[in-house]
Parts: sequence; structure tokens; C-alpha cells
Amino acid sequence: MSVKSRQAENSAATRAALLKIARRFFAERGYADTATEDIVRRARVTRGALYHHFKDKQDLFKAVLHEEQLKVAARCTEAAAKESDPWRALMTANQAFLEACLDPAVQQIVLIDAPAVLGAEGFRQSDESYYLAGMKLAIEASIAAGIIEKQPVEPLAHMIMGAMNEAARLIAHAPDKQRARREVSESADRMWNGLRVRASQ
Repeated sequence: MSVKSRQAENSAATRAALLKIARRFFAERGYADTATEDIVRRARVTRGALYHHFKDKQDLFKAVLHEEQLKVAARCTEAAAKESDPWRALMTANQAFLEACLDPAVQQIVLIDAPAVLGAEGFRQSDESYYLAGMKLAIEASIAAGIIEKQPVEPLAHMIMGAMNEAARLIAHAPDKQRARREVSESADRMWNGLRVRASQ
């Protein structure tokens, strides 16, 4: 292995260690109560190493958030891929998303801290970058199959995403999260079924 390759490997390992520890602290303590000093100490790296990879604490948080969003989106995609029927794929992805919201790390990092750290507009843009395209494709497939009435896809996708994000935050803030998950799931099913054309019910 060349010196350059070894340096790149070490750099990648340092970044991965920082992300792993930062995720743990952000999930357990929350963004506000997590200090970068604690992260570098636990990761056994220097502050210089931290700032080589991330310009500040917020930048580190964004990287952790990116990984969490990717994991949630992957869970939804994998769940939907198991279904051949477009409507079942949509429903299964919806349930996978709600199930992911029971993960304490997702609750704290994605649903509680991200809107506060990024701001409402920043969080909306970030969220849409992971889910909006898939939502539109799923709606288009259901319309093409005659399951959902033909209509403009863009506004419907945004409205559904808004509803699901509020449902996710309800779960994250609920005292009894399992109960909230069940109630949200039932309400979501009623919302989705309201979109179906009568002939397909």
C-alpha cells in the first residue's frame, strides 16, 4: 500500500470513528448537550482531526443526520421492493417509515433535533431530498394502476409527506410511543384509503 493510500485509509477511519461517536452522543444526549470535546475524546482523535473533516459541530451533525436519513429511506425502499402491487408497496413503505420512527436515534436526531438545528426550511429541503422522488414515483404507479384517482402528483406528494412528518414527530414526542405508533398507523391507513378510487376498494 502506498503512503497516499494509507493516509486516505486512515482519514476515512478517523471520519468513521467521529461519526460513530457523534451519532451515539447526539442520540443519547441531544444536539444541545453534546460537546465536541467529548466526541474527540471518546473517538481518540485530536480537535484538529475533527475540524479537518467537519467545519463545526453543526456540520458534523448534518453528516450524522445524512446517514440516519439514508438508513430510514433504505428501509422504506427495501420494504416496498418486496411488493409487486404498487398500492401494497406504498402501504408497506409507509409502515416501514413509521416503524423506523420508534428508533430512539431517529427520534432524537431526525425528528427532534434536525428541525431545530437546520431550521424549518432547511429541514424540509433535507427531508425532501431523501423521500420526495420516491413518494412521487409510488403515487404515479398507483395512479397508472387505477388505484388512486388521476390528479397532479406534485401537490399530493408534498401533502402526504407533510402529514407523515407530523405523524413521525407525534410518535417521537409521545409519552407512550408504541401506542402513538399504533394510532398513527390506523389514521394513516384511513388517510391512504381515502385516496383510493371506489372501484379499487
